[in-house]
Amino acid sequence: MMDHLLVMPIILPLFAGLAILWKRDASARFKRLVSLSAMALLVAVGVALITMASDDTIRYYALGDWQPPFGIVMVLDRLSALMVLLTSVLALFAGLYACAGQDEEGSNFHGLFQLQLMGINGAFMTGDLFNLFVFFEVLLIASYALLMHGGGKARTQSGLHYVALNLAGSSLFLIALGVLYGTLGTLNMADMAQKVATLDTSSAGLTMAAGLLLLTVFALKSAMLPLYFWLPRAYAAAPAAVAALFAIMTKVGIYAILRVFSLIFGNQAGALADMASPWIWWGGLATLALAAVGCLSARDMRTLVSYLVLVSVGTLLAAASLPGQQSLSALLYYMPQTTLVTGGLFLLADLIDDQRGKAGARIVKSRPLRQPALLGTLFFIGMAGIAGLPPFSGAIGKAMILQATPEGARVWLWSILLVAGLCAIVAASRAGSTFFWRSSEGEASGPLAGPARGIATAALIGAAPLLALLAGPITQFTDATAEQLDHPARYIDAILNPDPENQAMPMSNSEETP
Repeated sequence: MMDHLLVMPIILPLFAGLAILWKRDASARFKRLVSLSAMALLVAVGVALITMASDDTIRYYALGDWQPPFGIVMVLDRLSALMVLLTSVLALFAGLYACAGQDEEGSNFHGLFQLQLMGINGAFMTGDLFNLFVFFEVLLIASYALLMHGGGKARTQSGLHYVALNLAGSSLFLIALGVLYGTLGTLNMADMAQKVATLDTSSAGLTMAAGLLLLTVFALKSAMLPLYFWLPRAYAAAPAAVAALFAIMTKVGIYAILRVFSLIFGNQAGALADMASPWIWWGGLATLALAAVGCLSARDMRTLVSYLVLVSVGTLLAAASLPGQQSLSALLYYMPQTTLVTGGLFLLADLIDDQRGKAGARIVKSRPLRQPALLGTLFFIGMAGIAGLPPFSGAIGKAMILQATPEGARVWLWSILLVAGLCAIVAASRAGSTFFWRSSEGEASGPLAGPARGIATAALIGAAPLLALLAGPITQFTDATAEQLDHPARYIDAILNPDPENQAMPMSNSEETP
């Protein structure tokens, strides 16, 4: 039974989504119950997968018992387990927030929400590049509808831009897959890694071109400059619960970069070894610098949080391009806190919007808030955490990244990252002073946060102090994850040379790492 857990992150949201869509005329209470129950179970599955992966065994699940490199496989290692748990926690609280009424602004919200979770988790678990493309399309199709949930001019305009860019990205993805299959004869990632290492010079050029096409696609998904201009408008226009879930979407692109360019085009790839690192390095720094300027120019809180997402993207990309396990471990510690906290800030922006009347979330003088103490406390913790102020986890993550930076790269990353943090502090201070201190005369009105919305927002923003308190055990896990990623031969052996003694079930195989 435990081996079947490897497909549960895909099966659970798939069946929950289909059940909700099948009963689309059912009551809102039924849909909420099914959706929240499925997401709560998904969190439990994520915890179980983390526990399984902690023994350093890389497992795979072969659908239909078709063994790799020919069949479809779902792979569990430390990185995929971490990403599934992160997605599950974020989705649970975003879904809880939506259940306070936002889910009724349009049709089929919960069904689409579940299908997007299926696509995201599938992207994290798959061991095959073609199925990575398939799961990308599943999550994107669901996200198109969720982005425009509730309608409106702003959502429709940003949705059309989002759809057009991602359709172009999908076309490039297919072209890259076709070229890679033509030169390597396989799309199983472990098999590709083995063949790239022994690639002859006549095929190296085409393989490099296809690899750079993949990097372009993943750069679009992760919103790396110059492919990030769609994000602020799309995230700012999306419903709060959807924008909170979208905080993980850029991390899907970063995960794909980590997986593909450490496994297939990593340091063992011969002539193509580490070919993407310079592009990721300079793209990450440029994203970080421009996003910092965007924070200062933001005129409403939703746009500000969107640019803070881009600040975290630039930081993660720059860290991903650095050599060594220390930078990988720092990246993996920083990623959960920035994902959860920015998700919580999108929810907080919606609460502030509701209580400020016509001014909404715009950074302008307006009537006082009904719950200034609660919202002010959450605003301070969230912004301090995302800007990297101690004692919150953002400061620990950034310090780890700075410490892991090689001496020759410090002049670039240290200066840009610290200035970006200062810009975030200035922008947050301007917004906070306007929302909570520069209130005009008038009666406080608007809806209260309520239990569901308050708990969801506080839980996500509360990740900033919680992850700081748990920094010791978390960094132990991220250190081991970085060590596993830095030795791709273990992944390759686990998939292509399984030990029969470890085959607990006919459809599942595992390999004990050396």
